[in-house]
Order: sequence, then C-alpha cells, then structure tokens
Amino acid sequence: MELVIGILVSAIAIVLLTSVLFPQADKAADSLQRVRSAELAHSIMNEIWGKRYDNASGANGGLPACNSAGAPSCTDEADFGPEAGKSRDDYDDVDDYHGLNASSLMLQSSASYQDVYPNYGLAVSVSYLDATQAQKLVEVTVTTPNGEPISYSAIRSNY
Repeated sequence: MELVIGILVSAIAIVLLTSVLFPQADKAADSLQRVRSAELAHSIMNEIWGKRYDNASGANGGLPACNSAGAPSCTDEADFGPEAGKSRDDYDDVDDYHGLNASSLMLQSSASYQDVYPNYGLAVSVSYLDATQAQKLVEVTVTTPNGEPISYSAIRSNY
C-alpha cells in the first residue's frame, strides 16, 4: 500500500514539473533575447541621437536648421544613406544610418553587429515623418534568434 501511494505522489509531482516548471525555461530564453534586442537597438539609437539632423544642418546648432529661412535645403529622402566613400566611422548625420544592417561594421570596430550579436537581425530605416521635412522617423528593427521582429522608433526634429 505504501509503495502504491509513493508511486502516485511521484507521478503527480512529475506531471506538475513537466506541465508547469519546465515550459518556463523556454520563456526565460525569450526574455533574455528581448533584453539583448533592446540593448542593441538602444546603442544604435543613442549613436544616431548624437548626430546632427542633416548634412545641411550645422553641428551643435552652428548653422540654421535646413529648410528654414535663408538656410540650405534638407537632403532629399532618395539620397538617404551614407555618402559615397564614407566609412562607418564617418557617419555624421541621422540619414547616414538608413540601410544599416547586421553585416555593417560597428562604430570604431572591425567587428560587425553579426559578430557580436550572432543570430540576430538588424535593419535601420530613416524617413521624413511628413512633407515639411522638419522631423525624421528613425526605426530600428531587431529580429531575435527565434525570428521575432521587434521595432524601436524615435523621432528626430530639425532644430
């Protein structure tokens, strides 16, 4: 009788472990991947945020904002991306980051994002928010190793 009760208690314990605790391990991995995704996107957003709005805008407010009275025109959206011959370390304005991806080199490094974040995808898109060209929408999409795309967005104003 004691042996039967012992087997029954063991069976109930095993069912609880396999149905409640073990599936939580998969969810823990998903959370870790999301945190690493946020870490990658945050580092790129911080870098972009420190750059000037446009090639025609002055660094640190030295020139009037592009498209303002007496100032040069802002870059056409068709020309977004790094200028010809510009290396990754020479990105100096927001739209240079358009098209940055996982195989791109990291800032001041010979390693790519793929090397540091294996199995993660990365895509950066920059576009004007509206026809006035007074704001740019920066979207960083990081794809986790599980194939979950997570988008992070920021708006950069022309000031």
